[in-house]
Amino acid sequence: MGLLSEFPVVDGHNDLPWALREQVRYDLDRLDIAGDLSARLHTDIPRLRRGGVGGQFWSVYVRSDMAGDDAVSATLEQIDVVGRLIARHPRDLVRALTADDLESARRDGRIASLMGAEGGHSINNSLATLRALHTLGVRYMTLTHNDNNAWADSATDAPGVGGLSAFGREVVREMNRTGMLVDLSHVAVTTMRDALAVSEAPVIFSHSSARAVCDHPRNVPDDVLELLPANGGVAMATFVPKFILPAAVAWTLAADENMRAHGLHPLDTTPGAMRIHGAFEAEHPRPVATAATVADHLDHMRETAGVDHIGIGGDFDGTAFTPRGLDDVSGYPNLIAELLSRKWSTADLAKLTWQNSVRALRAAEDVARAAQAVRGPSRATLEELDGEGAA
Repeated sequence: MGLLSEFPVVDGHNDLPWALREQVRYDLDRLDIAGDLSARLHTDIPRLRRGGVGGQFWSVYVRSDMAGDDAVSATLEQIDVVGRLIARHPRDLVRALTADDLESARRDGRIASLMGAEGGHSINNSLATLRALHTLGVRYMTLTHNDNNAWADSATDAPGVGGLSAFGREVVREMNRTGMLVDLSHVAVTTMRDALAVSEAPVIFSHSSARAVCDHPRNVPDDVLELLPANGGVAMATFVPKFILPAAVAWTLAADENMRAHGLHPLDTTPGAMRIHGAFEAEHPRPVATAATVADHLDHMRETAGVDHIGIGGDFDGTAFTPRGLDDVSGYPNLIAELLSRKWSTADLAKLTWQNSVRALRAAEDVARAAQAVRGPSRATLEELDGEGAA
């Protein structure tokens, strides 16, 4: 597709690193993404090429039931495998740290590879660890994953600190100072609002859709989408059926309980876990989302936030199920075709696929330069700001 040749997709979230950890313990010879891995993964280089992907935020996610130094170590292992993938495939992948790096990769015809940490538990309540992750190339951090941490509330946990604590607000300020994008996917609405009130730089939602279209806590309510123009942020619509298709919400709750009954984590996508999923689906047919389902969310997000504040974050290899037509990373052209059929202009689609994400990263870099001119690294601690009992 001509549009994606000129303005390829910057995808906000892909869990390939975790899939490699779970399936082959990072043995890249056993799952070589240079070839067709469609039997095992949503992602490989040939399908990224067919899908028109020009920039990928690889998630260096670790599960939120990991804690403390174990979470930090696992995050470092995730960062390591992304570096190994880039080094192994230099003709196709290139490390990207800045908006200029994204543009350079586009000119060279390579896939700009960035990293995003998924969950504030990855820094173990340490701003120095946050800065170290930035030094290693991490360019966004999702403030929570599925569980609260000591300083931020998750969308899928009971209220804890009521949004962001004082230390949580300092985390946002320090992310602004370093140039790391604040990612508000997975967080509670209270946390979204607190972060938007504090952040000097654009925020992102790396893989969240519209709550008005599908009432799921992982999605973004309209009043928050309406705040994005003033902030400059970008909400990246996800493809996960249980977040975008109302009929899939109840089905997924039952499927997750089935996984737990077999002693498995609901997010497990290893072959054995997928066999359990398959057996459940055979008895309980799964509601199927399509590219049109995602387009419905993007239509609403464009209307509510504006075309300058939307993007794409598929969550491939982080979900057991995908929409029909968006089965893997080769499917983005199907979404573009659906949007073209809805009279989206080429200019609007260029913003969706490429320009908005690049602009947000560049703006975060500008904010960081200005902040570093007036303040040094924060030495604040959780205990100092939230009290000795915080943890």
